[in-house]
Formats: sequence, structure tokens, C-alpha cells
Amino acid sequence: MEPTPREPAPYEPGQRPPGPAAPPEQPALFGWPDDDPVPSVPQPFRDSPRARRMLDVQEVYAERAALDSPRGRQIMARLPGVRVTEVESHWRIPSLHGNDGNVSRWVRVKTETLVLGVKHSLVTRPNGRSADWIAPGPSNGCAMACAYCYVPRRKGYANPITLFTNIEAIVSHVRRHVRAQGPKTTPNQCDAHSWVYDIGENGDCSVDALVCDNTADLVAAFRALPTAKASFATKFVNPDLLRLDPQGRTRVRFSLMPPDDARLLDIRTSPVAERISAAADFLDAGYEVHFNLSPVVLRPGWQRDWAELLVHLDDVLPERVKEQAAAEIIMLTHNEALHEVNLGWHPRAEEVLWQPAAQETKRSQNGALNVRYTPQVKQQSLARLRQLLTAHAPWLRIRYAF
Repeated sequence: MEPTPREPAPYEPGQRPPGPAAPPEQPALFGWPDDDPVPSVPQPFRDSPRARRMLDVQEVYAERAALDSPRGRQIMARLPGVRVTEVESHWRIPSLHGNDGNVSRWVRVKTETLVLGVKHSLVTRPNGRSADWIAPGPSNGCAMACAYCYVPRRKGYANPITLFTNIEAIVSHVRRHVRAQGPKTTPNQCDAHSWVYDIGENGDCSVDALVCDNTADLVAAFRALPTAKASFATKFVNPDLLRLDPQGRTRVRFSLMPPDDARLLDIRTSPVAERISAAADFLDAGYEVHFNLSPVVLRPGWQRDWAELLVHLDDVLPERVKEQAAAEIIMLTHNEALHEVNLGWHPRAEEVLWQPAAQETKRSQNGALNVRYTPQVKQQSLARLRQLLTAHAPWLRIRYAF
């Protein structure tokens, strides 16, 4: 299906759409102010009602070593009165990961439960697609609930955030690895000049920052590493990250998909329009800003909706964002076990995610049974999406497509 004709932008590029008209002012009763005075120092976003709707921790499962660490004590100081259950391993919590009754509470568990652990295996793996290297992540799991997320595949029936509290060891490992590489002498699709380290493979660093300073510590570490830069993808706009002063050494990749897809599949995330609007603010705060067109889900009308999304990007992004932007295209990969879990809490998502006629099975390295679009379907769809990019956002350089 051909994309709909381009419509005039409702407002000039770089401008935000006009907000609703302000209500008429009314006199304060008895001369008292109607609102509390605005604090002279803005409060952190993590203390806002919106942040608490995302993560309202009522229960913590924690390894003793994690509780005794400085980061563990910092986290628990922000959670006074929360019930704590000690566990031997953050990977093996029968009442959480082994309880199929948690499927019906999939989102509630993500909202109210937090796991604290120690990351013992500190390994940096080569990647070569999105990044040169995959660094040891500071977390595993997420408070958001994207229906296609690959992280829950190893966890069974619940996937809340697990925060790793030995952040000093993680940062030290990354520093040693970066220094051992020396300068980057050969440009590649990851970056022309710097070694790129993905620091958020199994979590969302923007959401992690609602709970602790792991993300801030990693951003600060890369600020002092002139031969490397951090990179993480996110679907959540956290204004607290604007204060971290990355000085160009951290790449934020805002994940985008058509808004109708996001409303169905990106549960509890920031609206797509908000992610796009945040791009200029993050660039001005010192981040490199890229985009993930991810995942591309094939269903009736997908070409039209992707065309409209690209037109919107072209209309609203200021030139300074476009000049440095690049993107990754990632086609949907799904998983048989996650398909079964989703049927228990969000079956409507599976109507578009699980398409056996267009997909083939693939056994992953860890033995899981994944499904992905057949090579012919994938090749044709990527070619069509590239045509849409050429027509509607020719400035958006594609670093790689997978």
C-alpha cells in the first residue's frame, strides 16, 4: 500500500504544538494562594507523581551482599518501610520467576517489585551491530512492559527490574576494557571515531535512574574516556538525565514506532511523540541523539503508518538534531515462551506479534525457540522501509538494519 500524501505541518519545524488555552484566573479564597509556592530548586523527576506511577515499589527481593553495598543502602534509603525478602540469588526466586500465577499480575509486579543483586560475571562482549561492545549491564528487566521484549525469555513468569549494586566493579571493568583498546583507527557503522559500548542491553537506563545512580555513574565514567562513548536505547523520557553532563560521550537512542503500534505494544512507555520531542533537549544537554526504528511489526497498514511517523519526524525535529542523527532498523523477533505468557495478560498484542504464515522459527544460542520474519518477507519489508525513508526523511542515515 502506498503511503498517504504528505500533509502540511500543523506548526513550524522546531516548535511545539500550542497547548490548551489557560483558564481564566480566579481570586484566591480568603487571600490564601490556591497553589503551593514553586520551589526555588526544581525537584528531581524521580520524586514526581508520574515517576511514582511508573515505579511504586512495595516489595524488594535482595541478596545480602547487595543490601550491604553502598548502592544497595542508597536504594533502600529511598524506600523506607518497604518489605524486604532476602534471597540467595537474584536469578532464582521461586515465588517470583517460578510462579505462573504472576502472569495475570505481569504489569503490577513490574510496578511494585524490585530485585537487588550482585553481578558476578563481568564480561564485555563484541557486538559490531549497534555497538562495538556490549558492556556488563547495570540492570536486568524493566518496569515498562513492551509485549515483544526479549529480556523475560529467561525469567519465566515475572520480569521486574533487577538492579546490580556492585556498580563500582562494573565501571572499573569498563574503564579497563576501554583503555586496553587504545584509539579507534578504523571507522565502522557503530561510530567513525569512538569505540561504542552498549550499557543497557537488558534494561532501560532511563527507568533505572528513577531508583538509583547507576546510570549517572556510567555516564560520568564515559565523560572521562575520550576514545569511547556509552550508548543505550530507551522508550522512557526521564528529564533527570538532562543534568548528567555527558559532554558528547553518551549516545541516547530513542526507540520509535508508529503511535498505534506503541499504544498496543509499548505498554507503560512514554508516548512516541514525547520521545521525539525530547530529542532536542537531550542534544542540547550534551548527548548524541540517535533513533531506533524498532521493532518493525508487519500488519495491515504498516507502510502508511511508518510513512506518517517519518513525515512527523521531518516536520518537528530541528536541523541541529537532523544533522547528527542516525538510526537502526530492527525487524520484530518474537519468542514462543513469551507468546504463551502474553496470552495470559495481553492477548491482543499477539494478534500482530504472532504471525506464523510470515515467520520462521530459529533456535537461539540459549535453546529458546524464537520466531522471526522469513528472509523473503524481511528483505521486501526492509527495502520498502528504506524507500519511505528516502521519500520522507532523507536526512536520517541508517547505521544498520537487522
